[in-house]
Amino acid sequence: MPRIKIKNFGPIKDGCLENGGWIEIDKVTAFIGNQGSGKSTITKLISTFMWIEKVLFRGDFDIKWFKRKNRFKNTILPYHRLEKYLSKESVIDYQGEVFDISLKDDRLQITEKKAGYALPQIMFVPAERNFVAYVKSPKMLRLASGSLLDFIDMFEEAKRSISKTVELPFNNVKVNYDRLNDRLNLLGPGYRIPLFDAASGFMSVVPLYLVSSYLAQTVININDDNAALSGLERENFKKELEKILTEDMPDEMRKIAISSLVKRFVKKSFVNIVEEPEQNLFPSSQWNLMKKLLEINNSKPANRFIFSTHSPYIISYLSLNLKAYMVKQMIEQADDKTKSNALEKLKNLQEISLNSLIAPGQLNIYQVTDNGSVSRLPETSGIPSDNNFLYNYLDRANNLYDDLLEIEDMVE
Repeated sequence: MPRIKIKNFGPIKDGCLENGGWIEIDKVTAFIGNQGSGKSTITKLISTFMWIEKVLFRGDFDIKWFKRKNRFKNTILPYHRLEKYLSKESVIDYQGEVFDISLKDDRLQITEKKAGYALPQIMFVPAERNFVAYVKSPKMLRLASGSLLDFIDMFEEAKRSISKTVELPFNNVKVNYDRLNDRLNLLGPGYRIPLFDAASGFMSVVPLYLVSSYLAQTVININDDNAALSGLERENFKKELEKILTEDMPDEMRKIAISSLVKRFVKKSFVNIVEEPEQNLFPSSQWNLMKKLLEINNSKPANRFIFSTHSPYIISYLSLNLKAYMVKQMIEQADDKTKSNALEKLKNLQEISLNSLIAPGQLNIYQVTDNGSVSRLPETSGIPSDNNFLYNYLDRANNLYDDLLEIEDMVE
């Protein structure tokens, strides 16, 4: 399991208070906390180091290129606009699946490990995604980060891949792509409107859902050897393929070389890193979206879903899917009659899909405090504790109401 250690980087001061400072990057990893506490900083660093590991494995860059002094600060960190967070006291260590990477004296130290690796398609879905629905040429915005521009590129690819319609996870609404006018339309019960005229929830969810679904399918359906490659990746793939085809070598060696090249470029997993999937969504819509995102995550064993959130409904939904997995395990041990009845009842729970369940040991939820420390949410009987930042504010509202009633009784 990949893991990362962060201290004294932007809002993250003390880092993780447990596990020797390591934040474990599990199959499902969530970060909760106040705005500005550093949730997005952590997810952006995870995205950065996973990308470094991927391109090193594939040979796009050599280790020496990354080890150059200030390369990390001046070239890598600006992609997510994190360069101003770096200080002399910053500590960043990443233990990946095939590379260990650490920051020391403004240089990256990199150690290669001999291990298996499912080459990932990594996508960072930024919070600013909702404006791509109504800005005609978002790439012309000078303030756009590299991660946002890459997301827009992938959104354009996902958009063009629509042959008929894509059904959204809620409201019985579908999306189609008008190629003539280069426009997405929402098709609902009795209406058809351009996406840029839709409610804010649709503007937020359509880019996220289309890109996530598209990339998941390119990983699942790998008949095309360079499916879901970026423009630069395609160019590198073609150059290396052309070199193999034009070199003088025996046919058997050529087949081996091409096979090795394909293994280095074909994506075998999908790492979906999302800022605030709940943006502008009603609680039931949040659940329905999460159900689909978890199904996508479960479509491949090596997939990972990493996100930050302010929503207690989403944290609740993670716990429900974990509990449902445990219940399903118990059902499988029951006698045939009980098993059949219980499994049917479980399948009839519309909010939960048997394909969205989370296995024990595959979920980590971290709380990020305002003073820059990180702690893993404890578990009760294998379920994340409800003693967390988000639930505590719901309890606080109930307690405040009781206090107001008490004051009211005093003056009656």
